Amino acid sequence: MPKLVVLDQKGSEVGNIELADSVFGIEPNEHVLYQAIVMQQASRRQGTHATKNRSAVRGGGRKPWRQKGTGRARQGSIRSPQWVGGGTVFGPTPRSYSYKLPKKARRLAIKSALSSKVKDNEVVVLDNLAFEAPKTKEFSNVLTNLSVTKKALIVTSELDESVVLSSRNIPGVTVLTAPEVNVLDVVSHDKLIVTKEAAAKLEEVLG
Repeated sequence: MPKLVVLDQKGSEVGNIELADSVFGIEPNEHVLYQAIVMQQASRRQGTHATKNRSAVRGGGRKPWRQKGTGRARQGSIRSPQWVGGGTVFGPTPRSYSYKLPKKARRLAIKSALSSKVKDNEVVVLDNLAFEAPKTKEFSNVLTNLSVTKKALIVTSELDESVVLSSRNIPGVTVLTAPEVNVLDVVSHDKLIVTKEAAAKLEEVLG
């Protein structure tokens, strides 16, 4: 079992915690991790791209010249694709890029992401994270006490508005509850800061 030091908001050691091997100690599956990241990125695409085909381009209702006798190639509309100003052939149309991986694959991917963070010593376990009122300066002081200088993902057991509001103006910091933890956010942040209660919830859900 991975054994980590538990810190308080001042950065002082207050104990140790043993994380479950089934969630934080597996051998990361890089291929499934890659698939989960691609799936999430695909789901975030707007898919609003569009071009006008010949039915959507204005004009071209009248046949430009008669069918025979002119010596020119037959034409039915000045908005055919071969004309300048004509419709686009096989252009992109609005669509959804989202798709889903099997449930077991998604579960393995998030376990792999969490285990990878533990393996790289990028996980900080907090005894508790709470503020009496939303204060960005206090949150910034906590990050300083924990020696966090890069992008950080904060995971709490439940939604705490004071924590969310305190972190909102700090660049590179994201706050999520345990059920909201996802592969893309875990991988795209340098540090994973998780409270003891949140770690227990993750083990309960994913274990």
